[in-house]
Amino acid sequence: MVVEIKEYESAEQIEETLDRDISHTKSTLGEYLRRLDEIRSLAEKSKRIREVVMKLAGKKASSESLGEISMGNLNIVLDANPFDELTAIESVVRSHQERLLVLQKARESLKWLDQLGDTDGLKYLVVETEGVPERILFKIS
Repeated sequence: MVVEIKEYESAEQIEETLDRDISHTKSTLGEYLRRLDEIRSLAEKSKRIREVVMKLAGKKASSESLGEISMGNLNIVLDANPFDELTAIESVVRSHQERLLVLQKARESLKWLDQLGDTDGLKYLVVETEGVPERILFKIS
């Protein structure tokens, strides 16, 4: 988790940054959702083919992962199949959806800053966790 302090000249600057982050997150999420649809279709086809072949061969389908290796905190999947990719993309989509929700809530929480109006000499020190404002310090210079 990354925590930073960023300095802004105005409330509008904070809002613009959040709007840009929201837009970027929506765009990235859209790309992953398209990939998810594609890989989900491929995974379903793969599953049907596997089931037919196993049935013809008179064997039961195994759901075990053939080649996953853990190295410290890193898992490596050898010979990844569409289901492995589907699981990975679903995880990424969930993460982006959660980030988008947090960014949108933060943006909504900042609406009261519009009431400050012109504040010459006021700096905004914003404590951000993973790019999401959590605390604002007003600094008069």
